[in-house]
Amino acid sequence: MRLLFKPFIILALLISSPAIAADKMTVLLDWFVNPDHGPLIIAQEKGYFADAGLEVEIVAPADPSAPPKLVAAGQADIAISYQPQLHLQIHEGLPLKRIGTLVARPLNCLLVLEDGPIKTPADLKDRKIGFSVAGVEEALLAAVLGRYDVSVDDIELINVNFSLSPALMSGQVDAVIGAFRNFELNQMD
Repeated sequence: MRLLFKPFIILALLISSPAIAADKMTVLLDWFVNPDHGPLIIAQEKGYFADAGLEVEIVAPADPSAPPKLVAAGQADIAISYQPQLHLQIHEGLPLKRIGTLVARPLNCLLVLEDGPIKTPADLKDRKIGFSVAGVEEALLAAVLGRYDVSVDDIELINVNFSLSPALMSGQVDAVIGAFRNFELNQMD
């Protein structure tokens, strides 16, 4: 495992100008610590960052939409983010640049309760859908729902922040978008 992650992480961190300019670096996560951040956590615990002369602070956000904005404002060096959101944020004028890939395939999914009333996307009409980070969800939902003659105007989007699974399991929402198939699905088992 050491050979797999160490070169990638050191290279990704060294090619960013803040890492070259300083020994200390703040990395803002996109979410609370979860399996997606494994390479970063392993690099920190195994001393790979220290071996490269870096003192890295890994910080989970209070708001999952904040990390890229904080990097753009100079309050952190690197933010873990989602590729679709990055495109939107750059289009909005944030001075951001992609320097690497942590997870190659999107883990996000549209999640409903297995024993619930929603069996197809058409069943989402007049329902509440929870999300955590705004931006891409509307476009994704428009594409999915449009194939079933349902529009984004036919649903209610509710920002549930980090509480995707609890909001779905408690009935606060009928579905959630942006749930990670390697986390929320396991959390609900």
